[in-house]
Amino acid sequence: MTRIIDFYFFALKVTIALLLAGMVVLVFGNVVLRYAFNQGITVSEELSRIFFVWLTFLGAVVAMREHGHLGVDTLIKRLPPLGAKIAVLMGHALMLYATWLMISGSWAQTLINLHVGAPATGLSMGFFYGAGLAFGIPAFLILLSDAFAIATGRIDVTTAELVRDSEDEVALDELPSSPALGPVSAKH
Repeated sequence: MTRIIDFYFFALKVTIALLLAGMVVLVFGNVVLRYAFNQGITVSEELSRIFFVWLTFLGAVVAMREHGHLGVDTLIKRLPPLGAKIAVLMGHALMLYATWLMISGSWAQTLINLHVGAPATGLSMGFFYGAGLAFGIPAFLILLSDAFAIATGRIDVTTAELVRDSEDEVALDELPSSPALGPVSAKH
């Protein structure tokens, strides 16, 4: 089962890369065609927008699996272990609820717009709103799995990295220490 999940997330990363490449080709190609040949790709803007929406939602799923979202865990680190566990589980419950709202809203919008065509491409607008489902369902499962692991003690909230520090702090933590100044750290 782990191999299937790993393959799924590998396929997501490949899809994200292809969507980004498609956006670059469409936008750059359209600029070149407009300025050099007084032509253009009619569907460029619309397809680029759809690609960007899907890229964003799929990237959020990958970041969620890797606990790559930025977050503040200052309070959690200062709470006693039981309090930290309860706080993290409450946070997961709120995230599960918000994700459920995303799923139900995306499902409703997908059904409403299934037979509505996009102006330039004619693609179903249900495809556009389906990106919310492509994010919501895996995100809900990831959050549920993490909440179960926390509740059963497989993840210790006092030592686990549930969120990432700011990129500046991570960069400072990775700097080598100077013998004269001691270790460089953003945390004092």
